[in-house]
Amino acid sequence: MIDGALYRQDNHQLLLPHVMRTANPWERMRGLLGRSPIGPDQGLLIAPCASVHTIGMKYPIDLIFLDKNWQIKKLVRSIKPCRIAWAIGANMVVEMPGGTLDNFSIAPGMTLNWEENLCV
Repeated sequence: MIDGALYRQDNHQLLLPHVMRTANPWERMRGLLGRSPIGPDQGLLIAPCASVHTIGMKYPIDLIFLDKNWQIKKLVRSIKPCRIAWAIGANMVVEMPGGTLDNFSIAPGMTLNWEENLCV
């Protein structure tokens, strides 16, 4: 996985300083399944991805569905285990701990950016 950070494009506000980006099909398929809960400043960017399931998860997660231009298509707050979420037109999703979206001022239609952390 590749470490990076997630920003709002309009004002370059840092949303999550540590967002791992999947680098292969296995990482995309696994997502956060079977992993310990990630911290409040962490996320997982899965691309390509238009749907997420939480079957086998032990904790709720928040989701940001984005299109290929990084525009927010849908926000999902605290999806519980054993659920499914998707967004029409989505090309990628950011998974993060449940409740994290409450800390952001973002909405569908806004554009985000992910930048690789070169000095990790």
